[in-house]
Amino acid sequence: MTLAGWNHVYSGKVRDLYENPAEPGRMLVIASDRVSAFDHVLEPGIPGKGELLTQLSLWWFAHLDVPNHLVVDGDGIPEEIPASAMLVKKLDMYPIECVVRDYLVGSGWAEYREVGTVCGIPLPGGLGEGDRLPEPIYTPAWKAPLGEHDENITFERTVELVGEEVATALRDTSLAVFAAASAIAEERGIILADTKFEFGADPETGELTLGDEVLTSDSSRYWDAVRYAEGGPDRLDSFDKQIVRNWLAANWDRSGTPPTLPSEIVEQTAARYRELIDRLTR
Repeated sequence: MTLAGWNHVYSGKVRDLYENPAEPGRMLVIASDRVSAFDHVLEPGIPGKGELLTQLSLWWFAHLDVPNHLVVDGDGIPEEIPASAMLVKKLDMYPIECVVRDYLVGSGWAEYREVGTVCGIPLPGGLGEGDRLPEPIYTPAWKAPLGEHDENITFERTVELVGEEVATALRDTSLAVFAAASAIAEERGIILADTKFEFGADPETGELTLGDEVLTSDSSRYWDAVRYAEGGPDRLDSFDKQIVRNWLAANWDRSGTPPTLPSEIVEQTAARYRELIDRLTR
């Protein structure tokens, strides 16, 4: 994508970053329609996904009482900015993914079945897949350099990486934001099962600031509360790319290039993204 005056500086699996020499300290974060699973970017993308992710991030930023990186004064926003872009303040990002889990699912469930812990945190016995935890737990991960895998770490390791004061602030703020978001989602019949936040320091004030995307379908696991309460095989169906993961798990051995996604999988995934937006923001 070409934007007048803005230089492309980085592309991740899903997002692209742009900087403008005339706008120091600001960045454009553009969410693409690319979809990734099992550390691979897949083909084709999900039409409209980038715009939906940005729309949801903007909605959550407006509903959370925590400093964030959005620039809202409008100055410097290019006229041709796509709907999938956010103009943000550049932060000194911490190399920590702040993961909060409230339900036993995914990799946490796999670990619990083996050793009774999630990211090394002991949990009571007798829990089943999808069960709610006694309380939300904070399970940070180290953000590895591009091309390497992120690594689950202990809180003590976080202290070694960023210092005790910052590590404590990251944990406490993550849990507080999760609690607030979970209550908002619950009012709309949605369960927020888990999510990840990323924070940085405001270079001017040093204030802990929420960055990146927030509480999107790509960074969070959401369930329908009524369906969850009713039980059944689809109670853990999530409003995200789980449809893609399930299809890949059944049709790919994770070696070589992943197969092309069928059109019906793409359409079903797009519909789930749209449904979550409708349910949360109406």
